[in-house]
Amino acid sequence: MSLVTSLIYRRRSRLFGRLVQEALALYGMEVPAAAEIGPGLLVFHRGFGTVLHPCTTLGANVTLYNGVTIGRADPWVPQEESAMRRVVLEDDVVVCAGAKIVCKTGVLTVGAGTVIGANAVLTRSTGPNEIWAGAPAKQVGVRRQGVHRQGHVELREEGAPAG
Repeated sequence: MSLVTSLIYRRRSRLFGRLVQEALALYGMEVPAAAEIGPGLLVFHRGFGTVLHPCTTLGANVTLYNGVTIGRADPWVPQEESAMRRVVLEDDVVVCAGAKIVCKTGVLTVGAGTVIGANAVLTRSTGPNEIWAGAPAKQVGVRRQGVHRQGHVELREEGAPAG
């Protein structure tokens, strides 16, 4: 487990929570104590620039690259008046560098095994094992049932030959 991942899991510590939050801030990461993080989180490039909204839930084995933002699509509205309730990333989701996942109303769910491409701007829920890219993000492929190799995943558009 990396130092950053270890800090993320310790951010709720009663004794060291504030110190851990400050250490994460040195990496440019904001991971509020209220965010729910499942087991097996993998953070690449020390997560530089990653920001999670307090109403975020990450399932098991989620992978985050640097510059990821998960939050509200209406930041100009006071938090208590926002129609956004939660952003849920189910198990085995991969969020590539610079991707933004923003929810305007209700709960935005990223289905298990889904990949959000680099610099994508996702504003709606996805199904399982989909590949999304672009701004605004659109489904561009289907992920083969995840093949995990030492922290990396093999991605292939549907119908593409094995590499």
